[in-house]
Amino acid sequence: MTAPTAASGVSRDARTEGRGTSEPVIAVRLERLEKRFGEVVAVAGIDLDVMDGEFFSMLGPSGSGKTTTLRMIGGFELPTAGRILLHGEDVGRRPPFERDVNTVFQDYALFPHMTVADNVAYGLMVRRIPKRDREERVVEALRMVRLEGYEDRRPSQLSGGQRQRVALARALINRPRVLLLDEPLGALDLKLREEMQIELKAIQKEVGITFIYVTHDQQEALTMSDRLAVFNGGRIEQVGAPAEVYERPATRFVAGFVGTSNLLTGEAAQAILGKPGTHSVRPEKINLSEPDAMVGEDEVSAVGRIREVVYLGPDTRYIVSLDAGGELVVTQQNLEVSSTEALATTGKAVRLIWKRQHDLAIEGGEAGGGQSNS
Repeated sequence: MTAPTAASGVSRDARTEGRGTSEPVIAVRLERLEKRFGEVVAVAGIDLDVMDGEFFSMLGPSGSGKTTTLRMIGGFELPTAGRILLHGEDVGRRPPFERDVNTVFQDYALFPHMTVADNVAYGLMVRRIPKRDREERVVEALRMVRLEGYEDRRPSQLSGGQRQRVALARALINRPRVLLLDEPLGALDLKLREEMQIELKAIQKEVGITFIYVTHDQQEALTMSDRLAVFNGGRIEQVGAPAEVYERPATRFVAGFVGTSNLLTGEAAQAILGKPGTHSVRPEKINLSEPDAMVGEDEVSAVGRIREVVYLGPDTRYIVSLDAGGELVVTQQNLEVSSTEALATTGKAVRLIWKRQHDLAIEGGEAGGGQSNS
């Protein structure tokens, strides 16, 4: 078996284990893919496999290289070096229309003067598909995105979520083997975005094609993805299933970017954990207790004082200054606590307790005290 790499997160041989005799198909393979804009290295020689039928997310902050990578897969940017293979074929120098992929952009790019049906059928008209076949495929595409009966409306008569679905139907109607989505929910309000996350995942399961989804929203990536890659500075820091990346971050950057993570380093780590290095513990894994609370053999504890309380409705966030130095963030559900009770704890002495199994040693640490990255 080949050894795992930092870029792939799992060896290519390992992906076939436990799946019977049929090996999974690699839909997209990137080999040492690089993109430079003058002296700026946007993508720094990444390796990545995306499996056929997978909902795969590229997650990272602005400027991390995720959108440039997506544009190279789609053919809108040519790589400076490396290879792009779609189902085994090197397409790195082919134009977009010669690749079996379609792209959905954040601005949807719908034609305002056309009806929904004509927008969806546009790609088929360009390819001179017979009218009857076009009409049948438009009906099917609109059914998949839950827009039956909207054929004669104009984009201006639709909500943001409905326009997003039209753009998705237009991409799906060409039956690509890979669908690329560049932050398609970014223009929607929070409630609609959360609804569309569920819809998109359901549509992807129904059509069964590979989705590659670019986002800077950690919740979005965790909600929808089968696997995700965390980008930073043109490189991939970690690849894995959402629970794996969240629960076992490989680097300091991943621990801080994917959700909220407390980092214990330097003297604080030595005093509290009895060992050096950089260690991560998630805020929801920590219990807020009285200073004299008992601590089990399989538990870690730290004493401190609540410096700030942030009431979030279903949850409360407590920022605790530690006696050993630095701070930890604790998140607790408001099962039996009102806002008045939560806010009244500011300044209170507490003991923080968590399981040793939730203390994770991570790479990329720096000397210092306990602190929280969000």
